[in-house]
Amino acid sequence: MASQKRGEQTHSRILDAAAECFARSGYDGTSVSEVCAHAGVTKGAFYHHFPSKQVLFLELLDRWLGGLDAQLALARIDAKTVPQALLDMAGLAGQIFELASGQLPLFLEFWSKAARDPEVWAATIAPYRRYRTFFANLIEAGMAEGTLQQTDPDVVAQVIVSLSAGLVLQGLLDPDGADWGEVAQQGMRMLVEGLKRRN
Repeated sequence: MASQKRGEQTHSRILDAAAECFARSGYDGTSVSEVCAHAGVTKGAFYHHFPSKQVLFLELLDRWLGGLDAQLALARIDAKTVPQALLDMAGLAGQIFELASGQLPLFLEFWSKAARDPEVWAATIAPYRRYRTFFANLIEAGMAEGTLQQTDPDVVAQVIVSLSAGLVLQGLLDPDGADWGEVAQQGMRMLVEGLKRRN
């Protein structure tokens, strides 16, 4: 049990070190040796946890999104109606911006790497597609429960994901330009008002 805990701590330490190294030097400018030195582990320990630098790079993206997925699912379960779920999800924006704070170099590195590497592109675009499906299903549920008017759920889902991605990018580029969490909530309120079924 102690051995497993040590292994988890080492895994997490390597991820943290890699995030800092990639943000500072870029993916191509960061070597496995540099990550190991920063994490205080041997190359053997590195390769025990990650078969390659690319796998490590992609796990950083998964780690960041994992918490978001759990929060979205919880907001859906806790809300009594779909419009309320959408507003609750927008309320998470402040936490998302806080988590993303200071991560602009890393995000830009993901997008830059994705443009040159088909495997990284596939892994980077997958969450956007997953969120589009999630929100399309949510809009369909809202139409079924009678709280949302009939509309094209795929288009609405694309708008929600585009709005979210655009706000995250603006928040990263210009963190003091606005209260981005509040902007996200106001934007979702406007969208929900337009979608609500009028009796």
